[in-house]
Amino acid sequence: MPRPRVTSDTEILAAAARAIGAHGPGTLTLAHVAAEAGVSPATLSQRFGSKRGLLLAFAADAADRAAEPYRRARAAHDSPLAALHAVADAFAGVMSTPEEMANHLGMLQLDLCDVEFRAHAAAHIRAVNEALRELLTDAVAHGELPPGTDVPRLARAVQITTDGSLLRWALTGDGDPAALLHDDLDHLLGRTP
Repeated sequence: MPRPRVTSDTEILAAAARAIGAHGPGTLTLAHVAAEAGVSPATLSQRFGSKRGLLLAFAADAADRAAEPYRRARAAHDSPLAALHAVADAFAGVMSTPEEMANHLGMLQLDLCDVEFRAHAAAHIRAVNEALRELLTDAVAHGELPPGTDVPRLARAVQITTDGSLLRWALTGDGDPAALLHDDLDHLLGRTP
């Protein structure tokens, strides 16, 4: 009878996210993830087969969970736009240094060059887009955005602004990423702080 798993796949994939942030996917090893997760590299090999298998599992999990931050934030805030800003804070909080963001962006290279990773990245984008549409539709219904707002186009613009604002911060190192992201989102939404 096999022994029960002490460390769940969810915990290992969270450890993989931290290890990717520290090392980037190119130099990442199973030993890095194992050390972060408190398991042996052999455990990772048994569960995921290889570094590629682990990274694909990480990408699939990220796509499956992409809408969760938006739904959690919406449940925690009366205001849909306050929920949007809470998600922005969470995203900015994940990237503590430009180097860490660069390491996470290393996954983008895999997404662009490898059809299996690209499928997960596309699913991630679609899930975020749908979550943003729900949130922005709710903001229109609550009077936080004007009636007639082109929600699909605004959702796309919010996603582009979020990604672009954090990338600009990583490239320049200027300011606080959360404050910059809030400012950029407020400008896009036509709101003055």
